[in-house]
Amino acid sequence: MNSQLICTQKLSSLDIYEMFVLLNKHFEGVRRDVFHNDLDNKNWVILLRDEQTNELKGFSTLLMYNTCFEGENISIVFSGDTIVDPSAWGSSALSTSWISSINQLRRKYCQGKLYWLLISGGYRTYRFLPLFWKEFYPRYDMPTPEHILDLMQNLAIQHFGENYDIKTGIVRFPHPHVLRNELRGIPVERLQDNHIRFFQTLNPGHLNGDELVCFTEICEENLTRAGRRMWFAGTNSLSTIQNSTLKIPA
Repeated sequence: MNSQLICTQKLSSLDIYEMFVLLNKHFEGVRRDVFHNDLDNKNWVILLRDEQTNELKGFSTLLMYNTCFEGENISIVFSGDTIVDPSAWGSSALSTSWISSINQLRRKYCQGKLYWLLISGGYRTYRFLPLFWKEFYPRYDMPTPEHILDLMQNLAIQHFGENYDIKTGIVRFPHPHVLRNELRGIPVERLQDNHIRFFQTLNPGHLNGDELVCFTEICEENLTRAGRRMWFAGTNSLSTIQNSTLKIPA
């Protein structure tokens, strides 16, 4: 698999069309206007293509921006639409390129601590957290620290407004993306995993497209052993970063 980190302003019309087709293939309820609006509010995207055919096998859109919370300058990465075709699940290319790309963006753009805000509509996304990060929230084995909870909730309100339920930590969109039948649900054997069972408890409506707000600090000290391997892995996108400017939505 080949991966590329590219500024959204430099995406071709073909790139965008392929992204929409791939997302629509695996999710019900994908609308062109919602997809394009989400993309317009991101400034980076990771593309994953088959090395032989150049077919798009996955992508993840990102918004990186700087802000201030309680007098501290911080940086945020917010994950948008993300999908990997099942035929590429055997590859770690997207995980590797995601972490190493964020490391590159962190060095170039961050003004303080870097945090990852993501919403998990499926157990596969949530499982990414304990696999690569030592501390993340919410989690089954400890409560979310008050200062982290305050920051999570503040950011979630900014991003999702009335679609965010502050009591449950769940986001319900007017037009949710719902995984198609072959990808929907949690296999019974996976519920033996404490993290996955906890995700199901916190987000019982995930089958209907409900999203759980999650949060972690992105720094070398917070990486698991698996995360560290990917943190230092190279990508083929440095020229893209060097030739692009960071677009910060107002």
